[in-house]
Amino acid sequence: MTWIGLDRSSGTPLYRQIYESYRTKILKGELQSGERIPSTRELSTQLQVSRNIIVEAYEQLFAEGYIVGRHGSGTFVAEGTYLETRHHNQMLSMLDPEPTIRLSSEQHDMVDFRPGIPALALFPRKIWMQLAQQECTHAPDEAWGYGKPEGLLKLRSILARYLLRTRGVVCHPEQLIITTGATQSISLITKLLLTPTSDVILEDPITHEIHTIFTQPGARLCPVPVDQQGMITHALPLHTRPGFVYVTPSHQYPLGGVLPIQRRVQLINFARTTDCYIVEDDYDSEFRYESAPISSLQGLDPDRVIYIGTFSKILSPALRIGYLILPQTLIERGRNLKWLTDLHTPTWEQMILARFIEEGHLERHIAKMKKIYRKRRNHLIDSLTEKFGEQVTVLGHSTGLHLIAEFADILFTTQLLERLEQCGVKVYPVEIHAIEKGKHLHRIILGYGNLSEEQIETGVQRLALILK
Repeated sequence: MTWIGLDRSSGTPLYRQIYESYRTKILKGELQSGERIPSTRELSTQLQVSRNIIVEAYEQLFAEGYIVGRHGSGTFVAEGTYLETRHHNQMLSMLDPEPTIRLSSEQHDMVDFRPGIPALALFPRKIWMQLAQQECTHAPDEAWGYGKPEGLLKLRSILARYLLRTRGVVCHPEQLIITTGATQSISLITKLLLTPTSDVILEDPITHEIHTIFTQPGARLCPVPVDQQGMITHALPLHTRPGFVYVTPSHQYPLGGVLPIQRRVQLINFARTTDCYIVEDDYDSEFRYESAPISSLQGLDPDRVIYIGTFSKILSPALRIGYLILPQTLIERGRNLKWLTDLHTPTWEQMILARFIEEGHLERHIAKMKKIYRKRRNHLIDSLTEKFGEQVTVLGHSTGLHLIAEFADILFTTQLLERLEQCGVKVYPVEIHAIEKGKHLHRIILGYGNLSEEQIETGVQRLALILK
């Protein structure tokens, strides 16, 4: 008689436990080909379970070929079911709970000045869930099918009006493609406009992920230096015909400069002369603290500028919703590429976001968060000034969720960054985003969006312990 142990408190259905037990014994050869196994009635009596449970387990074994029935004779182990075991490493069951990850006290207490992360605890959960419940209840049946690659027309229409009102972006809803985050927008543009022989002009420094995305098709990077006013446009390479020029004009990443109108005009004239597009990445300019957000570059020449936006910084990175505004000539190809990438961005989130913007929740959330982020930014600047005095210069703090701290006499080497992390504070060097290395070793990026004032103060104190 084959012994099978059942654990009625495990949460695993009994039929599944019986199936797994027989399957394992057959594969290991403990039950050999041609060997008879008990009838469903015999096994139900033996295990003291309903016969229906045994029938369900046997049906699964039949379906997968482990056992066969012989008319008038019973049920037997099928031929060719023994599998020699060669690896004895135990694997975690898919049904096991996730292993607990225990952080050391140092890790748990880490102050992480990671840039680009909004205040996650202040995501408007209650309103979002109310809208989600309403949309889930009242959405038409077709909302649960496949959508269009460009996204919901309702969201695109609402977004076009919102961007015109708040950012001076000029577009028709047909020009908008809803993407699964800004990274996808950038990848789509890369596929649209770059070839292995292309040149791409971009700011230096610029987020290092951009280097990787643009060089994947084999394009050559043509870096243009930046200063406190963004890209130095008089340094644009005049004899290059690039696939496009990539800029962050409203809040240069990472140094924080804002491109003035004179440089914007010069950049547009360069694009017209070389017959290329400008890609404007507007990743966090809603949070401008000294005035209203800077008007978009796209509004100056909608046929020449491709505009990228995201809700990762305004609301939450977990939403994975961004958008791309294309000139008319690129719309069809852009939609086709989006379709081939992932068919479409999840519809349900689009439905909720459309309501969230339409009912004014987004603008109220931005107004609320600007006050909180301004307070956190000021506390960070005050803490740096108190601890370091004239040793530190703060740059790029007019907008966004990070600033730059420049220490003239300190080089942020790998060894120093590791020492800081061992001391419980994590900072991010500007140098990792530089194409031409060696010019930004004395600068670090300090993100404050997801840190409380207490955490900010603690982090600066730990910085001072090492740097002073």
